[in-house]
Parts: sequence; structure tokens; C-alpha cells
Amino acid sequence: MSGLVSSSVLRFCVDRLRFVDGLKRSTALASCSKSLFQERWSRSLHVDSPPHKPSLTCSYVHGTSTVSLLSQTVAQSLDNTVQRWPDREAVVFLQDGIRKSFAQFQQDVDQAAAGLLALGLKRGDRLGLWGPNIYEWILFQFASAKAGIILVSLNPSYRVNEVEFTLKKVQCKAVVCPTHFKSQMFCEMLREICPEIDEAPAGMIQSSRLPDLRMVIVTDSRQPGMLHVEDVMQAGESRHHKELMELQKKLSFDDPINIQFTSGTTGSPKGTVLSHHNIVNNAYFMGLRVGYASKPQVRVCVPVPMYHCFGSVLGGICMAVHGVTLVFPSSGYNTKANLEAIQSEKCNFIYGTPTMFIDLLSQPDLHKYDLSSVESGMMGGSSCPPDIVRKLTKDMNMKEIVLGYGTTETSPVAFLGFPQDNDELKLNTGGCIMSHTEAKVVDPTTGVIVPLGESGEIMIRGTCVMHGYWDDPEKTREVISQDRWYRTG
Repeated sequence: MSGLVSSSVLRFCVDRLRFVDGLKRSTALASCSKSLFQERWSRSLHVDSPPHKPSLTCSYVHGTSTVSLLSQTVAQSLDNTVQRWPDREAVVFLQDGIRKSFAQFQQDVDQAAAGLLALGLKRGDRLGLWGPNIYEWILFQFASAKAGIILVSLNPSYRVNEVEFTLKKVQCKAVVCPTHFKSQMFCEMLREICPEIDEAPAGMIQSSRLPDLRMVIVTDSRQPGMLHVEDVMQAGESRHHKELMELQKKLSFDDPINIQFTSGTTGSPKGTVLSHHNIVNNAYFMGLRVGYASKPQVRVCVPVPMYHCFGSVLGGICMAVHGVTLVFPSSGYNTKANLEAIQSEKCNFIYGTPTMFIDLLSQPDLHKYDLSSVESGMMGGSSCPPDIVRKLTKDMNMKEIVLGYGTTETSPVAFLGFPQDNDELKLNTGGCIMSHTEAKVVDPTTGVIVPLGESGEIMIRGTCVMHGYWDDPEKTREVISQDRWYRTG
């Protein structure tokens, strides 16, 4: 879009060219080209590196880049990284003592994906993941993607009516969950919705309230009428592995692969449909901006929940795309576990919301932990007080911390700071437009772009914008215009 110019500039160039010839014509053309360049530059920012002198003249910007978009599925991204660093650690789950190299992780993913096919799940079916940050979450995130199954991220704090609504809305065929987490009794709640579970053979549920649900896969203890993760891992035979390999040739990066539910603060939760292309490229360009590609190895402390875009895309998908190591301190948020993980695992990058970082800084024994490995971090989810950013830089050595802005509907990052940004940018902005992304600020009533510096509604367009809301064309039309602008509200 940065190649578009206003009609007035175009007329000016044409009029000048009509009345000159020879050397004069070439001089006029050079002048015209300069005018065109200035007009184009005033609407775009080259974002492969920090823009030193932004020259926007209106409330529209396009993040231009010399780096092409990736045309990979989630599984292809993991395959490429496994070939490069098979022995590098992919994930570390400290609470459960689980460590997996990329080669080991891929082996588990292939086994689980083949098992899902063997149990009767097919490309396009929906599989719900309902639980905290455990190994099975990221395992089935990638296994479902490899099998072409759409992952449905479920908030572990959902109550009975909420989980029933979401599972029914997207016609989930399977659910993966632990028996319980803290006070949440997942299996009991599913039995309350589907009392038929106890009487049904495992994998053959017939429920009146959830007519599409066929199986519940439990991650810990075995339960009547439910499958166990080990059943999935052992179900795949050679023919299913062959089917899985053949399937890779048919999957498209434009296929929907993840449904993330909104919070539902303005009505019932809506299922945001994201494709391989959405999340792979969001993770790719996020990692490039924060410098993952330039570091010998990155170890990220991940206390943010995986059911949210922050954890699943900037955590799980970033791991596959950039070969970073993800360190999960605990299944649920635990400040002491986070500090111990940073110290013991030599994490150099930390993800978190402002609340999480404020909590870390408030620990009275913070100085007792060796946090010398920390270089940077990413903060998102809500606005952050500037003094917290200052304290993180001083007290936790996060000199290259970046702040981001986005929504689930934008996969999620639309704006993100650069590690090299000065204090003013770090403290007072939500970052710079992402690569291959457009944004404008409009009057919410008229839709007209407001003058630079005036308040209005932010609208986003680009490869990050969701396909739409699952089975909800009316709500989709409310937020995505015919020309694919997403209204952030």
C-alpha cells in the first residue's frame, strides 16, 4: 500500500511532463520521482531496523520490509528448526522435570499426531485444550497442527456453562485436559455436562448436550470413559504415520489451525479463527524484531498462560520458528518459581504482563537471585506504568525490554518496540508498526482518517488479521470491513 500516491501528486507530475521535452523532461521526471518518493515515505516506515526519523504526515502507516513473509505451516516450521538444531533444548517444564530436545519433541509430536488420526480425528476437526502450562499443552498444539486438526484454546478458569458454550460453539470432537488444576475439577465438570461419559466406551461418547464430542483425553490419572495421553501415543500404527506424511502435502498455510476465544466482556465469547500464516508470520517477525536471530541461543522464561495468544504464539510458535528454548517455571503463575527458573536455567528473555513484572519487582528477596543472565523481555496484555519499565531496566537488567500492542484478532502483535529504542519510546509508546502491517487512526463515527496526533479508533490490516469469528458472520462483519480492515474498538 505504500506504493499508492494521491491524485494531486499524480496530476502534478503528469502536468509537468506535458510541457517539457529532452533534457527538461528528464529533470522534471527526477523532480516528479522525488515528489512521489516523499509522498510514499510519508505513509510508510521501513521497519527492518528502528526508524530514526519517522516522517509520517497523516494517521496511516505501513510497515515496509525487505524480509518476505514465510509460506510455511506450523509443522514445516518445526521441521526446519529440528534439522538445524536437533539437540538443542526445545522445552523445559521444571515443575514436572520434563526436558525435550527439538528432535525428541518432534518425535513426540509425530507420535501424538498419528495417534489422533488413529483414534478417528480428521483434518478440520476441532480439539479443545483445557488446562494450565503443562507439557501436553504444547505437545498437542503441534500434534493437532501436523494432523490438520484445529486447536481450540480453552481458558482453564472456565466454569461449567462457559466450557459447555465454547465446546458446543465450535463442535469440538475431542478435549485434552488434566483431571484438575487448583480448584478446577475439569473431569468432574465434563461429567456434569455429559453424564453419558461414564457409561460410554472410551473414545465413543454420545452426549445430548455436546453432540459432537467423542473423546476426552486425560493427561494425568486414568478416568472411566476417558482416554489417557498414553492411549493416544500408542494408537498410531505405521499406516497412520504414512497417512500423516501424505497429509503434509495437502495442508495449506492458509488453513485455519487455531481458535482463540475472546474474553466475552461484551457478550458471549467469540471464537477468533487464526491460520498457520497468521501465527507463523506473527511469531517470525516478532522474533526478528527482538533479536532472536542475532543471538547464539535464547532461553525464554514463560510464566504467561499458553491458552492465550501471548503464550501459544509468541511462546510455542516462536520456539518452532526461531529455535528458542522455552522454560516453564510452573503450571500456574508462581513468582518464586519464576525467579528460581531464571536463575537456574540462565534465562535471558522473560515474557510477562505488567502485573507479572510488578509482582516480580515487589519481591523482598529479589536481590538474592542471580539474574545476571537476563538481557531482555517482552511486556504486553495491558498498558504499563513507565516507572515499572525503569525498574525492570535497573533492578532486573532488562536493558532491551520491548513493549507491544495487539489483540487476539491480530495474531496477536500489531505494534512492537525495538530493543534499541530510547527511554522515551520505551516508556511512552506501544511500539512501532510490525512488518507487512498497516494501521490507521480514524474517527469511529465517520471512518475518516484523523489528523496526525488526534485521538480515534485504531484499525489494522495485514497478514496478522484473523480469518473471522467461528460460525459468526454477523460479528465478523462488525469488526472486519470489506477491504479487510480490522476495527480494534
